[in-house]
Amino acid sequence: MDEKQFQEALAVGRPPNVVKLFPNSQALIVSGKVIDRAMLKKGKAMTIAANGRNFLVLRGALKAAQKANAALIIEIAKSEGGANAYCAVNYWNITRYVDSLMNELNITVPVAVHADHYGIKKSEDLVIARTEIPTMFEAGITSIAVDASHLPNDDNLLAGINLNQYIPSWAGLETEVGEIKGKEGLSTADEALFQIKGLNAHGIFPDWIALNNGTAHGIQTSEQGIQVELTKEIHQGLVPFGVSGAQHGTSGNNSDRLRRIAAETHTTKANVATALQMISWGVKVNDYGNAELADDGSFIKLPDAGVTQELWQEMLDYASENGLKGGGFKKLNLPFENKILSQPVEIRERMAQAVEDFVYGLLAHVFNAEDTAPLALEAILEAESHEMPAKAERTEDPAQWTEALIREKAAHLDSDKGPKGDFDD
Repeated sequence: MDEKQFQEALAVGRPPNVVKLFPNSQALIVSGKVIDRAMLKKGKAMTIAANGRNFLVLRGALKAAQKANAALIIEIAKSEGGANAYCAVNYWNITRYVDSLMNELNITVPVAVHADHYGIKKSEDLVIARTEIPTMFEAGITSIAVDASHLPNDDNLLAGINLNQYIPSWAGLETEVGEIKGKEGLSTADEALFQIKGLNAHGIFPDWIALNNGTAHGIQTSEQGIQVELTKEIHQGLVPFGVSGAQHGTSGNNSDRLRRIAAETHTTKANVATALQMISWGVKVNDYGNAELADDGSFIKLPDAGVTQELWQEMLDYASENGLKGGGFKKLNLPFENKILSQPVEIRERMAQAVEDFVYGLLAHVFNAEDTAPLALEAILEAESHEMPAKAERTEDPAQWTEALIREKAAHLDSDKGPKGDFDD
């Protein structure tokens, strides 16, 4: 990467909250918009949005991006890192971790820090969000997913409209239609158009839309996976609005399917969470990150990978005592973070290295994200700012998208939300 261009981008490309927090930093932490624009510049490319459930996942993902010369997104979801988190990494400290690691490791690729799945499930959540969202940006977040997909379509849209005033105009913005439930409650083209048109009428232009397109969070138990044709259909209908796709539940989908998502849809962001957690711990996974299970349904721990055998046994005992099985193992992150960090250096290094190897493989050989870092710099230098030009303009009439008309339009949508339950990341 050209040093002169890097320093120019560093001078103008960091958002004001990042500059305020880290005035002397050499870490190019940018808006999520910058990362999206870099993928679009390359074409048929998406980058990993790595869920940093532990410190060593963050370390490995950043080193992989540097190796691939790829623009990167680091993220944490509300369930993982919100007020009731199950991880030590959270909305309010993740940017500090990222900035520190980037300076320590001389990471020069641009990185966005994304608040994923900021969930709105009831009216009380809207009240809390009006205070909480600003605090997250004060703590250095540069991108956010407002996820009210658990609600009916009209309430989902209205939540996005009502909360937009608390999100900086320069920040990356993701909206979501269809709660991630695997083959149940699949999103439709009409639902996606309803959401994007309604936001457009209010001058809101999301960078990404996430769908329930057939995949699931956590450990995959079905071969259903991402429905590429459905994704293509929905994305094609959104072309006039300049919205990219955000692919959730990437862990557990094979490389060929993920290559198709990058090549055939308008996806620029692919979330990976559970795979990185398992790989860092030393759990055996297949070549696309899904944990392999023994005949009795237990995880297979590789003897020379991840945490020490002694710590793994302690984690297993804790899980047994607390009734944690399968995907519930994610709740081991918080109680064991400090014990993980107190392991010998060679153990910590192999944990981070395993994540680095996996993430690099995705970036360079599956997602087509290699060498997108210079494209992100180009986007910053072309704009001469941390703010990116909108990818669309308002084409919808606000008078046709009042609250009353939103509710009327939503009543005519063919929508299946699928079964109720806890489908959080």
